[in-house]
Formats: sequence, structure tokens, C-alpha cells
Amino acid sequence: MHAAVCGGRHGLCDAMRPASGAELLRYLRKVNFTGLSGDEFHFDANGDGPARYNILHFKQVTRGVYDWVKVGQYLDGELQLHINAIQFKWGERKPPESVCSAECELGQAKQYVEGESCCWHCFNCTQYEIRSPFVETACMVCPRGTLPDVTRTNCRPIPEVYLRPDSAWAIGAMSFSSVGILLTAFVCGVWVRHSSTPVVRASGRELSYVLLAGILMCYLVTFALVFRPTDILCSIQRFGTGFCFTVVYAALLTKTNRISRIFNASKHSAKRPILISPSSQLAICTALISIQVLIVVVWMIVAPARAMYHYPTREDNMLVCDSYVDASYMIAFFYPIVLILVCTVYAVLTRKIPEAFNESKHIGFTMYTTCVIWLAFVPLYFGTASHVPLRITSMAVTISLSASVTLICLFSPKLYIILIRPERNVRQSIMPVRYSRKPMGALPHPAVKKPPCADKETQTAAADFNKLTNGQTVLLKGDQKEDKKKSNVKIANCDSDNKLKSNDRSESL
Repeated sequence: MHAAVCGGRHGLCDAMRPASGAELLRYLRKVNFTGLSGDEFHFDANGDGPARYNILHFKQVTRGVYDWVKVGQYLDGELQLHINAIQFKWGERKPPESVCSAECELGQAKQYVEGESCCWHCFNCTQYEIRSPFVETACMVCPRGTLPDVTRTNCRPIPEVYLRPDSAWAIGAMSFSSVGILLTAFVCGVWVRHSSTPVVRASGRELSYVLLAGILMCYLVTFALVFRPTDILCSIQRFGTGFCFTVVYAALLTKTNRISRIFNASKHSAKRPILISPSSQLAICTALISIQVLIVVVWMIVAPARAMYHYPTREDNMLVCDSYVDASYMIAFFYPIVLILVCTVYAVLTRKIPEAFNESKHIGFTMYTTCVIWLAFVPLYFGTASHVPLRITSMAVTISLSASVTLICLFSPKLYIILIRPERNVRQSIMPVRYSRKPMGALPHPAVKKPPCADKETQTAAADFNKLTNGQTVLLKGDQKEDKKKSNVKIANCDSDNKLKSNDRSESL
């Protein structure tokens, strides 16, 4: 300032009398020199001297001796620190964080300290919660069917579970049904080819075809059960599971009812019972089936079938038809179960019918076995609510198993006669020996008048049989040698005829 204002003259010049404070400050800020310590001194832009700090650390230098040790310095905005010379608490080499609160980890939310806006505590969200993306101080529960992801910041969908066609459960059920479909088609083909033979006609061709159609539908239902549920597929399942059983057991009930009415009527009158013709039987069977159709149609109008997600536990996401959740499938099974019970009662009542009509015994065995199967299925169905694949598989296998029992018990004896013992598939082979007093080949001529002493029991049995088979007489067993031997016996009067009748009864017992 002196050099600039006074021009190098000694002493104060008039220009510096008086000196301006602002002008003097401007020159003072530009002053720099080397101090006694050897460090250069200057002012910064704010007029402050250089910041110089020695960083001292109080630590143990030797055992039991503590002292202040210089571990670094701060000079002209530059920090020089010997970090290895510093001894932190607990022997840590990493310097402690100097913050009020650290950031919360994944899956944690903040809870601010009252009165301290910059300090908070972190708390963990629960197992099925994530930190809310909207508020950092709250957790949010993941919706049903989702779980927190690894970062616990998003809810990820749980893979849906249903009975997949490529699973072992589905493959086993479909294989069983496929075999049943092939067997049913084979039986149907045999019935069509031999439809005019006595065995087929005596078994009731029309009801047999209805029965085979119901059995085939039982096997086909399996394929509707094993695919990914949709609203349409659920409707098919709801209708098909009960309808196929209704067709089968309506046909069986019609058969057993017909047999029972024919033989009960024969005890009181020789008049032909009503509604035993094939067309009447089909009408009765159709009426029984219509009841099931009406029940299911009303049910589907009131509560339409739909596919839905079911969550038995928090970690499950099952895609099922709604009827599986509340077990309302039992509505579709209620009427078929009633048919099964009524048919079983008829099977018991007709179990002592003459041997020529042993189809009633086969029906009885079918119904007993079916009852056992369904008694085992009901607890299994309700006990597998949390395991959808097993529940659906058990239903599919039960339906197929019931159809198989019906197919084997009712049709295999007739297939045996048709395919293996065709010589028995003739009219003369239908009537058992004990229901015919005249030997085969020695039947009376139609013009010959029957003697007044004819056996009434024989006439009733033969009449009953003709009613049952619509004129087709079928003998499933008999001793033709015995008949031939008896054909040589000449009946002269009523006394000898009655003696022969007594002998025949003894032989049949």
C-alpha cells in the first residue's frame, strides 16, 4: 500500500493521511509471509488465516501408560491421518459411524424418535410384510397368493397349483380311464354284433346300451378333472360327475325294479305286470335321469360354476373349481347316492330269485362293492382339502373304479357265454331244468292240449321267465342228461306227475 500510494518515499505521505480502512483491509488480505514455525501464512477469501490442526490421539503407548500421540494433521483443507496409529474401541480397525441413525436394512421400516426429526429406530416387518413403498414408517401386508421377494420391497405371485396333466397323479388316473374306455368300447362292439342272440336280448338290450353309455361317461369325466380349471371346465365337471353316475344307477335300478315286480306279481296273479316292455323301461330310466339334470341345472343357475384361487395356508395358491372349496360337489352326488341305496335294497330283495335270473345277484354284488368304494371315498375326499391333486385324483379314480366294478360284474358273465361258451347262447339254454317238466327236444306240440293236472308252479315260473326276457328263454345252467333221462319217462296220470314233481324238488335242493 505504501509503495503503491507514496511511490517509494520514506515515511507517510499526504495520500496516506488519513488512510482508508477499506483500502487498508484490501491490502491486508493480500499479505503472505513465512512465520517463525516455517509455515507460510496468508489469508483466505474470507479473511481468515489458514486452518492448521494437529490431530492427537490419547491411547495406551505401553502397558499401563497412556499419552497423547499425534496421528495426523489438517492443513490448508487437506487431511493427513495415520489410520493405523489409531486405536478404536473394542480393537476395531474400522472407524465408528458418526450418525444419529443409520439407514434401515431391507425389510425394515423407520420409527422416528419423538422430538428428533433426524433420528429413528428401525423395526422388522413380519414374515408376510414388505416396507410400504408409500410410507417409510409402515409395513404393508402382501395380498393372498403373494409373498415378499428377496429384497422385501415387492410382493411376488405364488405359482398356482392345480392337477397338471403331466403329473404322476393325472397320468395314473388317465391311464386307468383309458383302459376302461377301451374295455367299454369292446363290450359295446360285442353287444352290437351279437344283439340278436338270446343272452343279449334276455339281458335287456336297450338298458344295456344305456348302462354302457353311463360307464363310458364315467371314464371320460376323468379327463375333465385333470386339466387346468376354467369356468367352462368347472361347469362340465359339476354336471358330468353326478350325471354319469345317475345314468348307470338309474339303469340298474330300472332293471332290479322290473325283476322284482315281475316275480312279486307272479305270487298273486298270472297277469302280466305293467311297464315291463323295453320302451317302458327306457321311459322310466329317462325319468330318473331327468331328476338329476333338473337338480344340476337349478344349482348352476343359482350358483354358476367358476374357477377360483384357494388359499388353505398363507403360502398356498391353488387354482380350483369353487365346488372343491366348500365340498358342494356332494350336491351332484346326493341323488346318485340315493339311487345306489335304493338299488342296493332291491338287490337284497331279489337275491333269492331263481337261478335263471342270476343277473340280480350280479347287480347285488355290484351294489355292495360300490357302497364299499364310496364309503372309503367320502372320508378321503374331506381329508385331502389341503392337497388338491390328491383330492381330484381320488375323485377321478373312485368314479372310474365304480364304473369298472359295474362293467366287470354285469357284463363279464355274459361275455363269457357269448365268446367262450357260444353253445350256451341258445333259447333252450336259458330255462333251468327245474323250471321245465318237459325235456328239450320233447316239448309238446302246440296243438296238444295240456293235461288238467299240469304243475302250477312250473307254469308260473315259465310265465315269469317269459315276462322277464320278453319271450327270450335263457338257461344259464342245467343238466341236459337229466332232462334226456326224464324224457323217456311216460307220465300216465296226475299221481305219477306229482311224484315226479316231488322228486325234482328234492334234486334241486
